Amino acid sequence: IVQKVLRKLCKKEVIELKGDMICVKQGDMVEPSNAGKERSRRDKKRKRSSEEASEMKEVDAHALSPSNTGGVDRKNGGNNKDKYGLSFDYKYILAPMVGASELPFRLLCRKYGAQAAYTPMMSSQKFSTDPSYRSREFQTVPWDRPLVCHFSANDPNEFALAAKLVEDKCDAIDLNLGCPQRTAFVGHFGSYLLEPKDRKLICNVVSAAKKAVSIPIFVKIRLLDTLEETIKLCSQLRDAGASLITIHARYRASWCRNGPGARDGPAMLNQILEIKKVITDIPIIANGNVITYEDVEKNLNFTKADGVMSAEGILDNPALYLPRMGSDGKCASEKVVVLAEDGFATGIPSQSGGNSEMELEQKKKKRKFEKKLREIESIEEKMTAEGSGSITKEQEKKLATKSDLKKLLDEMSFSNGESAQVNPSLDLSQSSAARTATLKDLYKSANDKLALAHEYLNLAKKYPTIIRTVVFHTRRMCRDLLNEYQLMEDCVACKSLDEVESVLLKCSKYRDNPHLFRFDKDKEKQQKEALARKRQEEGKRKNYEARMIRKAKREGKSDLEYYLRQGTELPTIDLVKRLKALSRNEQLATWKKSHSQHCMAHHLDPNGCGRSRSCAFLHVDAKGDLTFNEQDECAG
Repeated sequence: IVQKVLRKLCKKEVIELKGDMICVKQGDMVEPSNAGKERSRRDKKRKRSSEEASEMKEVDAHALSPSNTGGVDRKNGGNNKDKYGLSFDYKYILAPMVGASELPFRLLCRKYGAQAAYTPMMSSQKFSTDPSYRSREFQTVPWDRPLVCHFSANDPNEFALAAKLVEDKCDAIDLNLGCPQRTAFVGHFGSYLLEPKDRKLICNVVSAAKKAVSIPIFVKIRLLDTLEETIKLCSQLRDAGASLITIHARYRASWCRNGPGARDGPAMLNQILEIKKVITDIPIIANGNVITYEDVEKNLNFTKADGVMSAEGILDNPALYLPRMGSDGKCASEKVVVLAEDGFATGIPSQSGGNSEMELEQKKKKRKFEKKLREIESIEEKMTAEGSGSITKEQEKKLATKSDLKKLLDEMSFSNGESAQVNPSLDLSQSSAARTATLKDLYKSANDKLALAHEYLNLAKKYPTIIRTVVFHTRRMCRDLLNEYQLMEDCVACKSLDEVESVLLKCSKYRDNPHLFRFDKDKEKQQKEALARKRQEEGKRKNYEARMIRKAKREGKSDLEYYLRQGTELPTIDLVKRLKALSRNEQLATWKKSHSQHCMAHHLDPNGCGRSRSCAFLHVDAKGDLTFNEQDECAG
């Protein structure tokens, strides 16, 4: 690809999206047709200034660098490593998010500048033992790289086995030591493993995976109570085998913390700066306080970190990292972006309208391969009619190339938007099939949230994901428009991709034709009431947790979180239906086993709970397949 770009794309500056940049100086570049002409041209080129010649050498060296053509140099087995021994770019990272960093969203963020991406958190216990869980939770394609598989774990063997199962499908394995959710508390993983009593365990988890696989082991943590403790933790994880540590610069979660909690206030980036001064032999990634690209630059400059990871900022703007490739100025229309497979599958036009020299060359190759395939088919017909002895050794060699030839044709058909099925084992990141767009084109779609949402929806159609994840991303990307046109509740209620698309089309219609929108006061009232109920439930949860901790203190329990472990499971819609058919005593017996923190009357009584705000239990709707809970979506 690089050789063709250097020879074919005249007078353009080219950017390779999968890595960093390929900068081609403006000026005519001529492809030699034969050795004699090349010598003649070389004589003419000698008259050029030494400055221009050195410029071109610099361009070639930069263009062919693996760090600028997708990170890992796969042809050389990934031997081109940075000073830390890592073979891919990790300066601009999409964070791991449960229900949010799935394949369609990863591909969208990669198109707009993310260099590396993490999968959602996966349970190493389930992943290592349940094939159906693996196929459901882990989805990728060959051009979804560099990719970091992100696992929760509290067992060294389970984590090592899970890592082994994805070793050949990703570039690194990450251990979750940052999740603050209640599920992490109950399951004893995430930031709840950062207690001193679990230090030996988590180091064993890291070292077990390090021994089991040949790819790097990463860790994502939160801050401990003091800076000294956090530095000690980082040192221990590094010594156990961690090749990179991401630090979410907020304190680890604790139900009995005094002061800032897991989600409170700004991230304490000053602590990352101090940690980076001490931990210098592995990369430190900063996570927190990133909403805009200006924040990205400030974060990197202040912390001196080796990279930055974004979760909240990139959820609202999947094109968060786009400015790293250049500003949206006059020169943006002169910069050509080479897009990998799904980067161009979403409708960004090529600058030449489909008739560039690269594309013409690709069509020419395709016709040549099709001709060879027809020749092979005629040889097969001859064999069928006259027997295998009727063909020559040369023809036998041609027959042996049939499968490879078909793979190449499938790959070319896919890159041209045709319906051919691509062999998933092909490394399409090395394919010569590529489309281009200008940086200006990318900024145009990046600045239109509806366009981004439509791109994401197209990817979700191609790589199916659960509907609540699609709804979640649509809500985040188009929040302002959905609120402006009173379509937020309509979006949340969507049960199919077609319904989500219908909501987006309504937004487009109202935005393009403002006179068609009529503000609905009754709808506004209903939305305010729903928001008030949500805030009320959040307040009840905090009050309940405080009461349970006080109760444990009164009873002298050493584990202040004891009562918070009991009855936390949210009842399902199916369970509620079954319980309604039972007697009161049977209902109570079942409820106390797993759901004692939740109000039984709210779920089972025909008129609901009559105590309203004075009720000491939680009023949270039973969960079903389509239940949307934003707190659950962003764990980690």
